[in-house]
Amino acid sequence: MLDGVMLLWFILTAISVVFIAIDIRNTPESVVLKWGFILLTLYTGPFGAFLYALGCREPLPGLHERYVAVRWRQVLGSTMHCVAGDGVGILVGAVIGSVLSFALLADIALEYVLGFGFGWTIFQALFMKDTAGGSYSKALKNTFIPELLSMNCLMAAMVPVSSIWKSYVPGSESPLSPAFWFIMSMALLAGFIAAYPMNWWLVSNHLKHGMMTVRPKNENTDQQSSKSMNMEKPSSNEIAIMTVLSFIILAAGIAIALIFS
Repeated sequence: MLDGVMLLWFILTAISVVFIAIDIRNTPESVVLKWGFILLTLYTGPFGAFLYALGCREPLPGLHERYVAVRWRQVLGSTMHCVAGDGVGILVGAVIGSVLSFALLADIALEYVLGFGFGWTIFQALFMKDTAGGSYSKALKNTFIPELLSMNCLMAAMVPVSSIWKSYVPGSESPLSPAFWFIMSMALLAGFIAAYPMNWWLVSNHLKHGMMTVRPKNENTDQQSSKSMNMEKPSSNEIAIMTVLSFIILAAGIAIALIFS
Protein backbone atom coordinates (compact mmCIF):
# COMPACT_ATOMS: atom_id res chain seq x y z
CA MET A 1 0.00 0.00 0.00
CA LEU A 2 2.70 2.50 1.05
CA ASP A 3 4.83 1.59 -1.96
CA GLY A 4 1.96 2.48 -4.29
CA VAL A 5 1.35 5.77 -2.49
CA MET A 6 5.04 6.66 -2.70
CA LEU A 7 5.24 5.84 -6.40
CA LEU A 8 2.23 8.04 -7.13
CA TRP A 9 3.72 10.80 -4.97
CA PHE A 10 7.06 10.78 -6.80
CA ILE A 11 5.35 10.79 -10.20
CA LEU A 12 3.13 13.74 -9.23
CA THR A 13 6.15 15.53 -7.75
CA ALA A 14 8.11 15.16 -10.98
CA ILE A 15 5.19 16.48 -13.04
CA SER A 16 4.69 19.39 -10.61
CA VAL A 17 8.35 20.41 -10.67
CA VAL A 18 8.46 20.35 -14.47
CA PHE A 19 5.28 22.44 -14.64
CA ILE A 20 6.63 25.10 -12.27
CA ALA A 21 10.12 25.18 -13.79
CA ILE A 22 8.54 25.99 -17.16
CA ASP A 23 5.62 28.18 -16.10
CA ILE A 24 7.35 30.30 -13.48
CA ARG A 25 9.68 31.81 -16.07
CA ASN A 26 6.75 33.97 -17.18
CA THR A 27 5.80 35.01 -13.65
CA PRO A 28 7.08 38.50 -12.69
CA GLU A 29 8.51 37.32 -9.38
CA SER A 30 12.01 37.71 -7.93
CA VAL A 31 14.56 35.07 -8.95
CA VAL A 32 15.09 33.83 -5.41
CA LEU A 33 11.38 33.24 -4.88
CA LYS A 34 11.13 31.49 -8.23
CA TRP A 35 13.82 29.07 -7.10
CA GLY A 36 12.06 28.89 -3.76
CA PHE A 37 8.87 27.59 -5.37
CA ILE A 38 10.82 25.02 -7.35
CA LEU A 39 12.52 23.78 -4.16
CA LEU A 40 9.26 23.81 -2.22
CA THR A 41 7.64 21.70 -4.94
CA LEU A 42 10.55 19.25 -4.83
CA TYR A 43 9.77 18.87 -1.12
CA THR A 44 5.99 18.95 -1.18
CA GLY A 45 5.04 17.73 -4.66
CA PRO A 46 1.59 18.70 -5.97
CA PHE A 47 0.93 20.78 -2.85
CA GLY A 48 3.78 23.10 -3.83
CA ALA A 49 2.41 23.38 -7.37
CA PHE A 50 -1.05 24.14 -6.00
CA LEU A 51 0.33 26.86 -3.72
CA TYR A 52 2.24 28.41 -6.62
CA ALA A 53 -0.81 28.39 -8.91
CA LEU A 54 -3.08 29.84 -6.23
CA GLY A 55 -0.66 32.19 -4.52
CA CYS A 56 1.88 33.53 -7.00
CA ARG A 57 1.03 32.77 -10.64
CA GLU A 58 -0.16 35.94 -12.38
CA PRO A 59 -3.87 35.44 -13.22
CA LEU A 60 -3.89 38.04 -16.01
CA PRO A 61 -1.15 40.27 -17.45
CA GLY A 62 -0.47 43.29 -15.27
CA LEU A 63 -2.28 42.00 -12.17
CA HIS A 64 0.59 40.41 -10.26
CA GLU A 65 1.21 43.41 -8.01
CA ARG A 66 -2.37 43.52 -6.73
CA TYR A 67 -2.74 39.74 -6.76
CA VAL A 68 0.16 39.06 -4.39
CA ALA A 69 -0.50 42.08 -2.16
CA VAL A 70 -3.15 40.14 -0.20
CA ARG A 71 -1.82 39.29 3.26
CA TRP A 72 -2.17 35.51 3.04
CA ARG A 73 -0.20 35.45 -0.21
CA GLN A 74 2.51 37.61 1.33
CA VAL A 75 2.69 35.13 4.22
CA LEU A 76 2.75 32.25 1.75
CA GLY A 77 5.79 33.77 0.05
CA SER A 78 7.50 34.35 3.40
CA THR A 79 6.86 30.80 4.62
CA MET A 80 7.83 29.27 1.29
CA HIS A 81 11.10 31.23 1.29
CA CYS A 82 11.89 29.92 4.77
CA VAL A 83 11.05 26.28 4.05
CA ALA A 84 12.85 26.28 0.70
CA GLY A 85 16.11 27.53 2.18
CA ASP A 86 16.02 25.70 5.49
CA GLY A 87 14.90 22.50 3.77
CA VAL A 88 18.18 22.19 1.86
CA GLY A 89 20.23 22.21 5.05
CA ILE A 90 17.76 20.00 6.90
CA LEU A 91 17.84 17.34 4.20
CA VAL A 92 21.65 17.40 4.09
CA GLY A 93 21.69 17.01 7.87
CA ALA A 94 19.20 14.14 7.71
CA VAL A 95 21.35 12.30 5.16
CA ILE A 96 24.56 12.82 7.17
CA GLY A 97 22.85 11.81 10.42
CA SER A 98 21.52 8.66 8.78
CA VAL A 99 24.85 7.65 7.21
CA LEU A 100 26.69 8.22 10.52
CA SER A 101 23.89 6.55 12.55
CA PHE A 102 23.41 9.52 14.86
CA ALA A 103 21.14 9.22 17.86
CA LEU A 104 17.83 11.10 17.58
CA LEU A 105 18.90 14.21 19.52
CA ALA A 106 22.21 14.45 17.66
CA ASP A 107 20.37 14.08 14.36
CA ILE A 108 17.89 16.81 15.31
CA ALA A 109 20.73 19.12 16.35
CA LEU A 110 22.60 18.57 13.07
CA GLU A 111 19.49 19.17 10.97
CA TYR A 112 18.71 22.31 12.96
CA VAL A 113 22.20 23.78 12.67
CA LEU A 114 22.55 23.08 8.96
CA GLY A 115 18.98 24.10 8.19
CA PHE A 116 19.20 27.36 10.10
CA GLY A 117 22.72 28.07 8.86
CA PHE A 118 21.87 27.65 5.19
CA GLY A 119 18.49 29.32 5.45
CA TRP A 120 19.82 32.34 7.35
CA THR A 121 23.22 33.01 5.77
CA ILE A 122 22.40 32.04 2.18
CA PHE A 123 18.70 32.02 1.35
CA GLN A 124 17.74 34.91 3.60
CA ALA A 125 20.72 37.24 4.10
CA LEU A 126 22.75 36.65 0.92
CA PHE A 127 19.95 36.30 -1.60
CA MET A 128 17.89 39.09 -0.05
CA LYS A 129 20.67 41.55 0.81
CA ASP A 130 19.29 44.11 -1.67
CA THR A 131 16.40 44.69 0.73
CA ALA A 132 19.05 45.78 3.27
CA GLY A 133 20.64 48.26 0.91
CA GLY A 134 23.10 45.75 -0.51
CA SER A 135 24.84 45.16 2.83
CA TYR A 136 25.34 41.48 3.70
CA SER A 137 26.21 42.18 7.34
CA LYS A 138 23.09 44.30 7.75
CA ALA A 139 21.02 41.60 6.06
CA LEU A 140 22.41 39.01 8.49
CA LYS A 141 21.35 41.19 11.41
CA ASN A 142 17.90 41.96 10.00
CA THR A 143 17.04 38.36 9.15
CA PHE A 144 18.40 36.55 12.23
CA ILE A 145 15.32 36.81 14.47
CA PRO A 146 12.73 36.22 11.70
CA GLU A 147 14.66 33.17 10.50
CA LEU A 148 15.04 31.86 14.06
CA LEU A 149 11.34 32.12 14.88
CA SER A 150 10.24 30.56 11.60
CA MET A 151 12.86 27.79 11.82
CA ASN A 152 11.78 26.82 15.34
CA CYS A 153 8.19 26.31 14.23
CA LEU A 154 9.26 24.47 11.08
CA MET A 155 11.40 22.02 13.05
CA ALA A 156 8.74 21.64 15.75
CA ALA A 157 6.50 19.88 13.23
CA MET A 158 9.18 18.22 11.13
CA VAL A 159 10.90 16.42 14.00
CA PRO A 160 7.94 14.38 15.32
CA VAL A 161 6.56 13.61 11.85
CA SER A 162 9.87 12.31 10.48
CA SER A 163 11.10 10.49 13.61
CA ILE A 164 7.81 8.79 14.49
CA TRP A 165 7.06 7.76 10.91
CA LYS A 166 10.57 6.38 10.39
CA SER A 167 10.25 4.30 13.56
CA TYR A 168 7.23 2.51 12.07
CA VAL A 169 8.51 2.02 8.50
CA PRO A 170 11.36 -0.53 8.28
CA GLY A 171 14.34 0.66 6.25
CA SER A 172 13.17 4.27 6.06
CA GLU A 173 16.20 5.48 8.03
CA SER A 174 18.41 5.01 4.96
CA PRO A 175 18.70 7.73 2.28
CA LEU A 176 18.85 4.87 -0.24
CA SER A 177 15.24 4.03 0.58
CA PRO A 178 12.41 5.81 -1.25
CA ALA A 179 10.54 5.82 2.07
CA PHE A 180 13.24 8.10 3.55
CA TRP A 181 12.55 10.81 0.96
CA PHE A 182 8.79 10.36 1.10
CA ILE A 183 8.78 10.75 4.89
CA MET A 184 11.05 13.81 4.73
CA SER A 185 8.67 15.31 2.16
CA MET A 186 5.72 14.79 4.50
CA ALA A 187 7.75 16.25 7.37
CA LEU A 188 8.63 19.37 5.38
CA LEU A 189 4.98 19.77 4.40
CA ALA A 190 4.02 19.57 8.08
CA GLY A 191 6.77 22.07 8.86
CA PHE A 192 5.42 24.47 6.26
CA ILE A 193 1.97 24.34 7.84
CA ALA A 194 3.39 24.85 11.35
CA ALA A 195 5.58 27.79 10.29
CA TYR A 196 2.77 29.63 8.49
CA PRO A 197 1.16 31.22 11.60
CA MET A 198 4.53 32.49 12.84
CA ASN A 199 5.26 33.96 9.41
CA TRP A 200 1.88 35.66 9.53
CA TRP A 201 3.00 37.44 12.68
CA LEU A 202 6.40 38.26 11.15
CA VAL A 203 4.89 39.69 7.97
CA SER A 204 2.16 41.57 9.86
CA ASN A 205 4.84 43.20 12.02
CA HIS A 206 7.12 44.07 9.09
CA LEU A 207 9.91 41.70 10.16
CA LYS A 208 9.59 39.77 6.90
CA HIS A 209 8.05 40.34 3.50
CA GLY A 210 6.67 37.79 1.10
CA MET A 211 5.85 37.97 -2.58
CA MET A 212 7.37 40.63 -4.80
CA THR A 213 6.77 41.74 -8.35
CA VAL A 214 9.79 42.21 -10.59
CA ARG A 215 9.23 43.42 -14.12
CA PRO A 216 11.76 44.39 -16.80
CA LYS A 217 12.89 48.02 -16.55
CA ASN A 218 10.82 48.51 -13.38
CA GLU A 219 12.44 48.48 -9.95
CA ASN A 220 9.56 50.04 -8.03
CA THR A 221 8.36 46.77 -6.52
CA ASP A 222 11.80 45.90 -5.12
CA GLN A 223 12.04 49.38 -3.59
CA GLN A 224 8.62 48.97 -2.06
CA SER A 225 9.69 45.64 -0.54
CA SER A 226 12.78 47.25 0.94
CA LYS A 227 10.69 50.10 2.30
CA SER A 228 8.25 47.70 3.99
CA MET A 229 11.15 46.15 5.92
CA ASN A 230 11.94 49.59 7.39
CA MET A 231 8.44 50.25 8.74
CA GLU A 232 7.67 50.29 12.44
CA LYS A 233 8.45 46.95 14.03
CA PRO A 234 7.32 45.35 17.31
CA SER A 235 9.05 46.22 20.58
CA SER A 236 11.96 44.25 21.99
CA ASN A 237 9.66 42.76 24.61
CA GLU A 238 7.19 41.53 21.97
CA ILE A 239 10.01 39.97 19.97
CA ALA A 240 11.42 38.34 23.11
CA ILE A 241 8.01 36.85 23.96
CA MET A 242 7.59 35.42 20.46
CA THR A 243 11.15 34.05 20.56
CA VAL A 244 10.49 32.25 23.84
CA LEU A 245 7.18 30.97 22.46
CA SER A 246 8.92 29.59 19.37
CA PHE A 247 11.42 27.69 21.53
CA ILE A 248 8.58 26.29 23.65
CA ILE A 249 6.89 25.07 20.46
CA LEU A 250 10.17 23.53 19.31
CA ALA A 251 10.70 21.83 22.67
CA ALA A 252 7.17 20.40 22.52
CA GLY A 253 7.83 18.95 19.08
CA ILE A 254 11.08 17.34 20.21
CA ALA A 255 9.40 15.95 23.33
CA ILE A 256 6.65 14.33 21.23
CA ALA A 257 9.33 12.77 19.01
CA LEU A 258 11.22 11.37 21.98
CA ILE A 259 8.10 9.94 23.60
CA PHE A 260 6.48 8.30 20.58
CA SER A 261 9.39 7.25 18.35
